[in-house]
Amino acid sequence: MFRSSRARRVLVVSAAVAAVGVTATVVRVMTDSGPGSSRAACVSSVPFAAGEGGYDTYRIPAAVTTPDGTLLAFAEGRVGGAGDSGHIDVVVRRSLDGGCTWEPLTVVAAGAGDTRGNPAPVVDPASGRVVLLTSFNGGGVTEADIMRGATAPEDGRRVFTQTSDDDGRTFTAPREITADVKLPDWRWYATGPGHGVALTAGEHAGRLVIPANHSAAPPAGSDDTGEEPRYYGAHALLSDDGGETWRIGYVDGSYDGTINANESSVAELPDGRLYFSARDQNGAGPGNRAGAYSADGGETLEGGGYAAQGDLDAVPVVQGSVVRPDGGPLLFTGPSDPDARGALTVWRSDDGGGTFTEVLTLSSDSAAYSELVVLADGTTGVLFETGTAGPYERIEFRRIDI
Repeated sequence: MFRSSRARRVLVVSAAVAAVGVTATVVRVMTDSGPGSSRAACVSSVPFAAGEGGYDTYRIPAAVTTPDGTLLAFAEGRVGGAGDSGHIDVVVRRSLDGGCTWEPLTVVAAGAGDTRGNPAPVVDPASGRVVLLTSFNGGGVTEADIMRGATAPEDGRRVFTQTSDDDGRTFTAPREITADVKLPDWRWYATGPGHGVALTAGEHAGRLVIPANHSAAPPAGSDDTGEEPRYYGAHALLSDDGGETWRIGYVDGSYDGTINANESSVAELPDGRLYFSARDQNGAGPGNRAGAYSADGGETLEGGGYAAQGDLDAVPVVQGSVVRPDGGPLLFTGPSDPDARGALTVWRSDDGGGTFTEVLTLSSDSAAYSELVVLADGTTGVLFETGTAGPYERIEFRRIDI
């Protein structure tokens, strides 16, 4: 249970009904205390804006709520431009009032000319510790270079972990875990991006699960360069000791080109199963989203693994996020224009990801990556990349109640 000394009341300010019996609301939050204001009110806020804080662009949002009720918003702070390579830091901002106001930005993992990113945070329920996994590569190489196997090991994709025991104020230095979580023939690698989960039910209760993805080297004797999308796959990272050690769980390794699972996210369902949602990276199958289930805490996937999700055909090729608030439906966020990154939309599923219904479009502006997070008062927050001229002008925060 979240502990918080700040009393809150929630006021409905707008509503949208997308189907009979399905209602979503954007909420205004009144907080009786918070940084800089005795009674702050907000519908949305902007924790990260391009050009501020010494960064050209902010991308790749991730978020968790700590046991004390603090909202932590992570992002990549990109120094030289909006591109995926170069000098990139992992940064964080804290909010003590549910996303209305934000404390100053701090650097969690400094790139120092190299690329650190793909923040994937999770809270260990036993200790309250915030655990953060991130990815790294040399600042002078690209994803295409890495997928071709054309980089030195020290410049290739590597994986690190950090922790915070003071409510996200400070983090330990990055500690490398690549050898434990990356197979020898994997080339590209990405944690998340987005939050993981701590399991609450069954024999694996307390286990931490972080979704991740990779690309594999072409089969021996193949003339393929390894850049083809069919070599993308998803996997899970598991920790049974509060984030001290990590290992690989399930691996989606068919690489047949039908569904190329990439940039996955995870939610725990009421029956204890895990639902994984993945970006289909230009697979030959229908649509751009795929879903899968695990009944053993992320060790393996049920059935045939990932399957296309037709109810999400409106989503373009882009990262998306899932979360299931306590007692609520499974939620998914992503852009709703199949031909462009725009119109960030919320879908809900009342059958654990079997079907989805569109319930709320947050904006008609450009939009790309998003992150859902359950807040201390039980409502849900959305961090998402958006802007008027393009989707990477700012990372906005919005509260919803579905």
